[in-house]
Amino acid sequence: MASSSPDPVPGGLPVLAFIGGGNMASAVIGGLLRQGLPASQVEVVEPFEPARGRLRQQFGIQALEAAGPALARAGLVVWAVKPQTFRDAAAQARPHLGAALHLSVAAGIRTDSMGAWLGSERIVRAMPNTPALVGQGMTGLFARPGVSAADRALVERVIATTGESLWVDGEQQLDAVTALSGSGPAYVFLFLEAMAQAGAEMGLPREQALRLAIGTFAGASSLARDAQEPPEVLRERVTSKGGTTYAAITSLQQDGVPAQFVKALHAARRRAAELGDEFGAA
Repeated sequence: MASSSPDPVPGGLPVLAFIGGGNMASAVIGGLLRQGLPASQVEVVEPFEPARGRLRQQFGIQALEAAGPALARAGLVVWAVKPQTFRDAAAQARPHLGAALHLSVAAGIRTDSMGAWLGSERIVRAMPNTPALVGQGMTGLFARPGVSAADRALVERVIATTGESLWVDGEQQLDAVTALSGSGPAYVFLFLEAMAQAGAEMGLPREQALRLAIGTFAGASSLARDAQEPPEVLRERVTSKGGTTYAAITSLQQDGVPAQFVKALHAARRRAAELGDEFGAA
């Protein structure tokens, strides 16, 4: 493997190469360009012409149809491919990669598989979520032993363009991250749908009901983030016995909604583990 140093760019970031140019790659690219990274310092490999056209139009990036020698100058390679295509994409790109750090946002693919496919130990696996598209993401990170402190700092800087991040100690914990925050936006959207439907059934215009629901989720999340107390205490403070909130919470508890919700997250975690088994064989 080549040992040449990656080309530096303004702000101390290396040249970045993205394998896959979908929504998550676009979220990171957009954040970096807004911070002043020149489009010329970003390489993208995207096999589908419509997606390449969108990248050119949105970011002024000359996306490549296939991996080639241009990837050799990258100091960080971001793998934003579907799990089922990772192995083939790695085989095509590996001959052109230098001594790059690898950051994967592909769901389920474990780092031991990536290490075998890429011939590298400098691998960070990330589990982002879709609010990254608006800079409000939450990303879980796991690093192989070959990842240095400087590598971690670089990953944090890149991921910061999409929102917050945290490191987990064990890779299996990323399955729980997937169940909790990776899939989590869909749970919120489901509750928003239900709240909007209930509001409409109670006589509000659906648009107003949805606006109330979205504002409530946003405000409650901000309160939970800033408060010193845990969510249980915050909930109890607004649940006066015999009041309207008490009636709603009691109904949810009697129907077993909290327990069923916990059960659903365990199902998501199991599926995340299955994805690793299904697509991650070295």
